[in-house]
Amino acid sequence: MAEHLTKETFLTKVFDYEKNKEWKFQGELPCVIDFWAEWCGPCRMVGPVIEELSKEYAGKVNFYKVNTEEEQELAAAFGIQSIPSLLFVPKTGQPKMAVGALPKQSLKQAVEEELLSTVDEVK
Repeated sequence: MAEHLTKETFLTKVFDYEKNKEWKFQGELPCVIDFWAEWCGPCRMVGPVIEELSKEYAGKVNFYKVNTEEEQELAAAFGIQSIPSLLFVPKTGQPKMAVGALPKQSLKQAVEEELLSTVDEVK
């Protein structure tokens, strides 16, 4: 199951943007963060796909959700202009943002290329 993040949990599990100006990932596993809102139709299409992927990649990639209505400061900190926006965060290196309701196969490809291929290189 994808975990819902608040600003407080985001600061400890992903990135403490209040203390650090430079990107410094806090997590143990690479992650995907789904910035969404309840009223957003495309977000409701992506939600179940995120849940499926969170099961498929359990123990390899964490999946998080940030409700942009409830966590406006967090959305603003990442410059979220449209939703759904998905942030792919590798264990090392810079995160990458994808905007829009991507199909499951595209999301899987992004997870494999952006997150898991870098894990293999580090080992």
